[in-house]
Formats: sequence, C-alpha cells, structure tokens
Amino acid sequence: MKSTILIADDEMEIRDLLRLYLENENYNIIEAADGIETLKLIKEKKPDLCLLDIMMPGRDGLSVMKEIRKDSNIPIIILSARTSDAERIIGLDLGADDYIPKPFNPLEVAARVRSNLRRYYNLGSGKSESEILTVKDLVLDTDSCLLTRNGTPIELTSVEYRIMELFMRHPGKVFTKQQIYEYGWEEDFVVADNNIMVSISKLRNKLDEDPSKYIKTLRGLGYRIDKQ
Repeated sequence: MKSTILIADDEMEIRDLLRLYLENENYNIIEAADGIETLKLIKEKKPDLCLLDIMMPGRDGLSVMKEIRKDSNIPIIILSARTSDAERIIGLDLGADDYIPKPFNPLEVAARVRSNLRRYYNLGSGKSESEILTVKDLVLDTDSCLLTRNGTPIELTSVEYRIMELFMRHPGKVFTKQQIYEYGWEEDFVVADNNIMVSISKLRNKLDEDPSKYIKTLRGLGYRIDKQ
C-alpha cells in the first residue's frame, strides 16, 4: 500500500514542486494551504507523514503541530525559512521529527521522507520477543519502544528513541556525531547539520534536570552514556 504524504504549505509553487518529486517516489499526495485545512486532513485522511510549513495562514505550523501531537505520532518534517538554532529547538521540542530549512533541495526532502517513514514503520515492527535494555535507572523496552526512568514513562520522538537505543545498547562506548546521525536519522551524515546537538539537548532535558547526568560530552570525540 502506498504511503500518504500531506504537504502543508501556503505557497503553491512549493507544493507543486514537492508533489512532483514525491509522486515520482510512488507516494499518495494530499495538500493543505493553511493550518485549519491541515488539521482537517490529518483527521480525515490520516496521512503517514506531514511536511509542515511554519508560517501559514489560519493557524501557524507550530500550533498545528501541537494539536497533531495530542492524538498522533506520525513523522512531522518542518519546512521553514526560519533557520536559527533557536527556531530548530522550538520546532523539535514541540514534536517535530526533522527540520529542513528553506530553500531546500527537493531530492533531500524526498530522502528525509523515506528515512522518517522507514523509522516510523520499523518502530512499530519490533522483535518477536521484547528486549529490555537497562542503564542506571533507565529502562528501554525495545518491543513497546518505551523508555522509563524509575518506572515513569518518558515520551520520545522516533529520532530520540533511536539515539537512546544506540546509547543503551552500548553503555560506556563513545559515539561520534556521524555515527549518531546515521543511526538516528538513517541517512548519510551532513557535516553542517545541527539536529544532533538539538536532539541531544532535548534528551538531556527529558532524562533529568541535571543535563550531564546520563549523556556525557567528550569534546572533539562525541557522546556516550555512562554504565554506572
């Protein structure tokens, strides 16, 4: 069955460009030109992934994303002309799985769509038997894709889950930014991409008030999660 992609952007030229490339990838495409229409299509059509512009009429993309996240964990990729680290952090904090600045290469968008859908579907497939990973007071159930701390669930995006799975499978091991990116995003490493820093920062905040309690930074080397 074809996956359905919702393109939510008020610029027709952008919707037409993305439709051309994504239909070539054999996806079903639906479109919305404003925030209200986006929420309507999310509810009625239940797309598998949403490409979401931030600056839209009716309701802006950030408020739309907050509404989507009340009921759905579908991958959301933000497309935005706002490219500062602060804007990225806000978008990812509100539940985005990826953030692509405008102007963009449509081939990159198509690749990000593929990788986010692959992660989304893989997270639901799991293994025949549950595997429990434990580090300190953190427990990761790879069957239910649930992370808990002292029994309390911690909500994770698909990227955050993959990063935690990587760390908790190999406690004490140092992972480079390239290794983290290619495992978490399942695509080739982009040297200038800030998504790793943003995602690590978000994970630290979710895990504990002390940002360095679990995930350690080794300057010039990468990141690790301590065994003890």
